[in-house]
Amino acid sequence: MIDFEASGQRAMNPFTYFDAEIAAALDRLVGTGKLSRGLDFSKVTVEPPRDASHGDMSTNAAMVLTRGAGIPPRQLAELLAGELRGHPHVIDVSVAGPGFLNWRLSGGFWQARLRDILAAGPCYGDSTVGQGRRINVEYVSANPTGPMHVGHARGAVFGDVLASLLVKAGFDVCREYYVNDAGAQVDVLARSAYLRYREALGEDIGTIPAGLYPGDYLKAVGAGLAARDGTKWLSEDEAIWLEPIRNFAIEAMLLLIKEDLRILGVNHDVFSSERDLHRSGAVDRALATLEANDLLYVGVLEPPKGKTPDDWEPRPQTLFRATSFGDDVDRPLRKSDGSWTYFAADIAYHFDKVERGYPLLVDVLGADHGGYVKRMQAAVTAISQGRATLDAKICQLVHLYDQGQPVKMSKRSGSFVTLRDVVEEVGKDNVRFMMLTRRNDQTLDFDFAKVVEQSRDNPVWYVQYAHARVQSVLRHAEATAEDIAGADLSHLSDPVEIALIRLLATWPRVVEAAAEAHEPHRLAFFLAEVASGFHGLWNKGKDDATLRFILADQPELTLARLALVKSVALVIASGLEVFGVEPVMELR
Repeated sequence: MIDFEASGQRAMNPFTYFDAEIAAALDRLVGTGKLSRGLDFSKVTVEPPRDASHGDMSTNAAMVLTRGAGIPPRQLAELLAGELRGHPHVIDVSVAGPGFLNWRLSGGFWQARLRDILAAGPCYGDSTVGQGRRINVEYVSANPTGPMHVGHARGAVFGDVLASLLVKAGFDVCREYYVNDAGAQVDVLARSAYLRYREALGEDIGTIPAGLYPGDYLKAVGAGLAARDGTKWLSEDEAIWLEPIRNFAIEAMLLLIKEDLRILGVNHDVFSSERDLHRSGAVDRALATLEANDLLYVGVLEPPKGKTPDDWEPRPQTLFRATSFGDDVDRPLRKSDGSWTYFAADIAYHFDKVERGYPLLVDVLGADHGGYVKRMQAAVTAISQGRATLDAKICQLVHLYDQGQPVKMSKRSGSFVTLRDVVEEVGKDNVRFMMLTRRNDQTLDFDFAKVVEQSRDNPVWYVQYAHARVQSVLRHAEATAEDIAGADLSHLSDPVEIALIRLLATWPRVVEAAAEAHEPHRLAFFLAEVASGFHGLWNKGKDDATLRFILADQPELTLARLALVKSVALVIASGLEVFGVEPVMELR
């Protein structure tokens, strides 16, 4: 049996610890001949039971091993139960249903977990499950044609928090932004900036023509261009001014985007340029790699399913064998004018990530990219020859409201509510937390009034209120950190207290599971559950004086309860740190 107190990371994660204990028990059964050799234990898990009344932990070992062992699952579960009985931390073992093994742990086991939390502080939950594996998380990657809007905010927060979560779980993370600075949209940006340049030089430009970007944010770009170049471009043809003005406008837009991201607390390690890919010949090299592996061919695609478009023209095209890697159809890589498609550039970009040493890739995409996922996953598998995997996370739309009424567009942007509008209205921390209160693949309703409302219905406030309440308790108690760390935790015996400790002790497991699934919203759900457990205990103390945190005539019990409430704050702070949110010390 593993020495629990000396087992390092396992001492901080009860489920990891009992994973090892179950594996050791199975090995003993094999050693005594009760189980056959060569069984595959890889699918054996230790989880909380679906029904909390069944115990603290449960394993599926008997269910997944029964066929290979040639033993009925309940019989196998009873064998394993015999191995767990007598374990110093196990007080009860039972077999349920067709063969699930459940067990309860001693109060002392759970009380000791508070020592782990107090010792680790906000680092509690840090894990090595990532084993230093390199992973590239690409997020935001908005076209550099204007300020960021609220839809970008969701993807920005999701990607940034996912990256922080992966760091906490022990991965080596690169945060990346892909600048789509090639193609028609940046030419439109250049023409729009040129119009504002003429305006800055005193020309009445009238109504912005259809097809150009109308937002007021381009006035500053035009003025900056006029200040730098004077009237230099006024009499020149578009063929002369398009590229230099495009470069100037892209640079200005990137500065605007980076400032928007800074306001939201989002940072990237790398900004990669689509233009640079084309200029360096990376697209040609990547597709040559595919061709060398017989993954390109010239063929004619079938028309789209359903109604055939009027402009459909069956013609020979250079196609990627995407169907060989799970896609629905093979994909074209060259346009009719001979230039590469966006998809071709994206293949080259992902190949560049792999070549930079990232076998694990995450793309955080907007709601309109759902149809793009299969082809990119096929491309990554093909171009890396199976060395890399891509997980594409789609962030669905954000619907903005104020007191239940839809919010109108921003005049500054011309067509949407900007990220800056939202942050300036409710604050960075509220935006960051609220963007993760639903799964990324579900639409999110963001109500300006509710985000700052002080009520249980507002998860941001509810979690912060729990942290602030703990700080208030600690200020009133006036106990030193040393006194709290040395508290006799055996005084924590009420079932409500033990239940809260059990919940706090699952934080490392939540971190690992959320990191491996690339689902940072799980952290928001967990923090809300912790806050609810703490507020529930607070309210019980109002009704039952014996459950209050500070009891003047019982100093040892008070210190033990202070250790519990301080642990609540540390776990909340640990989660908020991943979110990039500052825990509040008091609410006014």
